[in-house]
Amino acid sequence: MANRHRGEIDAVLDGRRFTLCLTLGALAELEDAFQSGDLVGLAERFASGRLKADDAVKVIGAGLRGAGHAVSDDDVAMMTTAGGAAGYAAIVSDLLTATFGDPDAQPENP
Repeated sequence: MANRHRGEIDAVLDGRRFTLCLTLGALAELEDAFQSGDLVGLAERFASGRLKADDAVKVIGAGLRGAGHAVSDDDVAMMTTAGGAAGYAAIVSDLLTATFGDPDAQPENP
């Protein structure tokens, strides 16, 4: 079961439940893949709201590998999920929110 406090999410791919997590190593992988330069650049890229299918493959793949699953981006590209493209986008959005936080969230009142 995913622990949101550690940035983990659960997702169903190919009918199986997986935990995904963008660890520091997974984020470094994405910095390199997207040539973002740093974490701020990576966050800004994702904040644009635009998502290519290849971006989804890379983010989901990094999240799976970050959680310990031995999968390649080619493996991820062949996986299916409920909802098709919208399902993939939901997984990416949930994972990025778990990792970077929700910029629109209201702070909790202590």
